Amino acid sequence: MKYLIQLLIVITSLTIFKSNAQDAAYFGKQIDEHGAITMKELLIKMKGQDALPVKVTGKIVESCKVKGCWMTIDHGNGSAMRVKFKDYAFFVPKDGEGKTAIIEGTAMMKTTSVEELKHYALDAGKSKEEIEAITQPESQLIFEAEGVILK
Repeated sequence: MKYLIQLLIVITSLTIFKSNAQDAAYFGKQIDEHGAITMKELLIKMKGQDALPVKVTGKIVESCKVKGCWMTIDHGNGSAMRVKFKDYAFFVPKDGEGKTAIIEGTAMMKTTSVEELKHYALDAGKSKEEIEAITQPESQLIFEAEGVILK
């Protein structure tokens, strides 16, 4: 009976560990959640900075429908930060909208050209009218991720 109880404890522990491990998917460099800041905190830290190495957590708003080669993370103020992947070395699932992402890499201010903005709109499945409406470059906060966790 004693061995049966011990076996039951081991099986239960392994089941819990396995289900927790399946709740997250890892891409790129292996990272953990420790030290991740919110998007709101990132926006504060970026004031006066051109670039900042950081780990951030936030909700995915949109992702590339073609390859999973980029995603956007909600700022919490009606806008989003584009996340690309260092050296184009990895991709994330194309259906990540609504999931929580933990990303580690470099946040930076960048002016994105009209051509690149139109390319992103096409990748996101926007209509021809929406794409043609893009006529001005945008200065925006972007992120180059070395590693990503999706939950």
